Amino acid sequence: MTDIDNIIAELQRFRWPDYVVFVAMFVLCIFIGIYFGFMKKSTAESEYLMGGRNMLVVPIALSLVASFISGITLLGLPTEVYSYGIQYNYVGLGVVSMGFVMGIFYLPVFHKLSITSTYEYLESRFDIRLRMFGSVMFTIMNIGYLPIVIYVPALAFNQVTGVAVHTITPIVCLICVFYTGLGGLKAVVWTDVVQTISMVGALILVAIKGSMDIGGASKVIQEAWDSGRIEMPDLNMDPTVRHTLWSQLIGGVFYWTQSNAVSQNMIQRYLALPTLSAARKALAIFCLGVLVLMALCSFNGLLIYATYKDCDPLTTKLAKARDQLLPLFVMRTLGDLPGLTGLFIAGVFSAALSSLSTCLNSMSAVVLEDFIKPFIGRPLSDTAVIWIMRSVVVGVGALCVGLVYVVEHMGTVLQLAMSLEAITNGPLLGIFTIGIFMPWINGNSSLIGGVLGVIGMSWISLKAQWAVASGAIKYQTKPLSVEHCDYRFESVLMSAANATMADETTDDIFPLYRISYMWYTCLGAVITMIIAIVCTLIFGGNDPHTIEHCLLTPCIRKYFRGGDDLKSKNIENDIPLKSKILAEEVAL
Repeated sequence: MTDIDNIIAELQRFRWPDYVVFVAMFVLCIFIGIYFGFMKKSTAESEYLMGGRNMLVVPIALSLVASFISGITLLGLPTEVYSYGIQYNYVGLGVVSMGFVMGIFYLPVFHKLSITSTYEYLESRFDIRLRMFGSVMFTIMNIGYLPIVIYVPALAFNQVTGVAVHTITPIVCLICVFYTGLGGLKAVVWTDVVQTISMVGALILVAIKGSMDIGGASKVIQEAWDSGRIEMPDLNMDPTVRHTLWSQLIGGVFYWTQSNAVSQNMIQRYLALPTLSAARKALAIFCLGVLVLMALCSFNGLLIYATYKDCDPLTTKLAKARDQLLPLFVMRTLGDLPGLTGLFIAGVFSAALSSLSTCLNSMSAVVLEDFIKPFIGRPLSDTAVIWIMRSVVVGVGALCVGLVYVVEHMGTVLQLAMSLEAITNGPLLGIFTIGIFMPWINGNSSLIGGVLGVIGMSWISLKAQWAVASGAIKYQTKPLSVEHCDYRFESVLMSAANATMADETTDDIFPLYRISYMWYTCLGAVITMIIAIVCTLIFGGNDPHTIEHCLLTPCIRKYFRGGDDLKSKNIENDIPLKSKILAEEVAL
């Protein structure tokens, strides 16, 4: 056994107090599922999927935070900051901007409609084809995203215990399927509250103990500053630069707007609140919570650098995968304190469970509302509805466990997740934006734009991810060193040589494939909208005055005499009024 193997074995000190804390979190989630499944039964469809539309603001807001800050962010962001610095963190500007964009333009439309599936809007605004297109794209995205969510905490657990990734993933998924299938949205939300507290507690614990070990937070900041990891926003206009102010602000607004404003995973929670005012309050708390968690994750990334600046564990392979870096640091920092490592790993799994349960619950809503109800000629009984939704949760969970085998060969999870999501997210955001802002564009043009947008983004994103996975595209990291390691490790090619090779190879890649992944959602949305506008100019579109006001964003309603206003005035039966309006239209 080599020195590095001895160190790895020594660091895998997950003792019985850690297992007690770790298991306790799962047991609590199971009891929450049992409580809402048997004691506070969620048997009606509205209760199971929407919590009766009378849930409280703070639990919903914490659930939104927990659902979005998955293990991907919890482990991926510290590694990002450790390797590349804080440029990614300027996406916080995009988060704040998204809060205003969503609260003003998108949320009022969906909340007034009282829909269950976001894609019901597409049928109301366009036709059944757009609803099915949106639902299919959402399903594909979720099935591609969920295996990443499951894989990430399994990596952390493997780092601290040595238990194989494919041993723990079925267990995690089974627990999540159990409480999600049993208790519905209320169980998901309240487990999310517990899991958010667990996440924040774990990150704060690591930050405090790690800072104390190396001499305080001031030393962490100083080391990060000296290495160039703390830096001003990059104002470079080149879209192929991985992170710039423009990609984080503009690209970030598109990415976060799609993920919050039109994604079933998130909008379902906003619609579970009784009023638009409550939904906006939840949105504000969500934005604040995300910024706090991102700051904690980023500080931990800087802390890891200050600890390992003289002996990079990624180069020496002490951490076998990039996203095992934080768990490795936790074992070094908290390994001697019984139960604390278990608390951290429980926090990582909490992040994963919240995202997984959110997606499974949303999938059951979409399958029921969009794939089954529109094609069933008679109403379904409550029993049939519940069994359909639970079957979807079980089936999707099982499928995602199998897809973990694919994910583990695809590279760094933070970039991978955002890149693959953009294949469907960008075009979907484009279609929804057309719907609420452009009443003159019809379903035919929107569908053509969406289909071509998905095809284009699939080509760009998959080619780029293949180049990253094969090593053809690599990114220059901040300075890392192995000059002062106190253990032996196998010789590897150092970063300078790798950087030169990467530069030579990357230049040969078609520039479109080298566009920063932060622009993907924006690019997909813009492609979709441009194609839809061109098709409208060629083939014609809607009379915008026939579109109901409730389907348009409030700020443009005054410019169109919507269909709902016409109906409210009985325009069909009021001949003088109808003639007057037609005369006004001719004059215009």
